[in-house]
Amino acid sequence: MLNRLIVLAALLLPACFANAHEYKVGALEIAHPWSQELPPNAPNVAAYFVIHNAGNTADRLLSVDSPISGEAQLHEHLMQNDLMKMQQVPSVEIPAGGDVTFAPMAYHVMLLGLKDRSLLSDGKRFPLTLHFEKSGDVTVEVAVQKQAPEATQKHAHVQ
Repeated sequence: MLNRLIVLAALLLPACFANAHEYKVGALEIAHPWSQELPPNAPNVAAYFVIHNAGNTADRLLSVDSPISGEAQLHEHLMQNDLMKMQQVPSVEIPAGGDVTFAPMAYHVMLLGLKDRSLLSDGKRFPLTLHFEKSGDVTVEVAVQKQAPEATQKHAHVQ
């Protein structure tokens, strides 16, 4: 019986890793890239994730791109004159030993001029490449979901 359990565990272990939704480049870990399913006529879509810097030096997210859009921009929300405003930012610093959360009402990636809307329904995934100053490039798969994951609804924003 124990041998069967060990064999079963060995067979299931790769499946657990296949479902993992985390990526690593240099000292950076990018966790659970996701986007919310949008109505068919929405002109743009946002992508979210958490970046953890396990290193001793800061890094910087310089830009992003995706084959599903004509343009990808780094954005942030901020309060200005009692109004919430969204604006493009040139880059985002990832502090040493810190986290930066890309979430609704915080930093996020805006994908403009959508080319392939077929990948924007619940359960689908699309590629997004992040370009870091020190760690280089990493391509992640963004999971499209009907609702935001609970962990990202806290709107953490570290700078």
